[in-house]
Amino acid sequence: MELRKDPITRSWVVIREDAVAEPAPQPCPFCPGNEHLTPKALLTLPESGAPWQVRVFPHFDPLFRIEGEAARAGDGLYDRMRAVGADEVVVELREHGRRLSEATEPEIVRVLEAYALRLSDLKKDERFKYISVFKHAGAAAGQESFHSCAQVAATPFVPRRVLHELRSAREYFQLKERCLFCDILRQELRQKTRVVEASDHYATLCPFASRAPYEIWLLPRRHRHSFEDDYTRSKSRSDLARLLRRTLQRVESVAEGYHLAMHTAPNTVADLGRVGYWQSLEEDFHWHIEIMPFVQRRRRPTLTKEVYFTDVAPETAAARLRAVALPE
Repeated sequence: MELRKDPITRSWVVIREDAVAEPAPQPCPFCPGNEHLTPKALLTLPESGAPWQVRVFPHFDPLFRIEGEAARAGDGLYDRMRAVGADEVVVELREHGRRLSEATEPEIVRVLEAYALRLSDLKKDERFKYISVFKHAGAAAGQESFHSCAQVAATPFVPRRVLHELRSAREYFQLKERCLFCDILRQELRQKTRVVEASDHYATLCPFASRAPYEIWLLPRRHRHSFEDDYTRSKSRSDLARLLRRTLQRVESVAEGYHLAMHTAPNTVADLGRVGYWQSLEEDFHWHIEIMPFVQRRRRPTLTKEVYFTDVAPETAAARLRAVALPE
């Protein structure tokens, strides 16, 4: 198993021919009492006393493996390296089939705490340039086990979309000495047409150039570049948990599934190439959660994979999501 870099798009691709079969779905290995069916836990919350609610362990069949060095090497004009990293499963709730949108605020607080703790721990390893937290919910989004879970992946490269965000944020800051995300959020809160909901500390909005129907982002209203650092010090955890739950409820009212991805700062402990490349990172980047719903409808094909098409304008999407009647 190795990583190969596309010299045209600059994307890293995992090449593997020895896929390992995952455990049979019955009994569910994520359910309480079946802990022996999974690798040993890296983290459980609560950490002591009560039965676990959140359990984190290495993936059964990881794409990235913790052992060894990346050993980056050239092959003519091509680049390749070993798939060094980490691939972890975050079981979010004890009950099988219960969705994160149905969890209580304290339960979601623990889930977000698990994300933050694993991000912080993996960022101590200088081999890893980026740590991703992502979640596939619903069959339409490719969810394999209908036990609520997410994944944490540490990679020896920064994913291309995140890298584009980081570069755009840095260039905007160099030009205006302001955070691009903060300026977007201020304008959206002022115009209100694409804002879905805002609390004292966080806001959700449909991006101006949404890639798919009902795409929605969640951002802190105050400038914060790192989710894990912000969450560790935060006094507004319940506020974030409540808004995330309400956002997922809105998304599930219009979509059959979704992808959720946490966009946080890269690992500055790692060697990120040129010295000082992320010198203004704390001032120019702004962590956020991106949620991409899967809406079942007949769609015209996109021109290319990188040109998106949506037949629901973000202003219309935001209005419909605001109008969703949420359970108390």
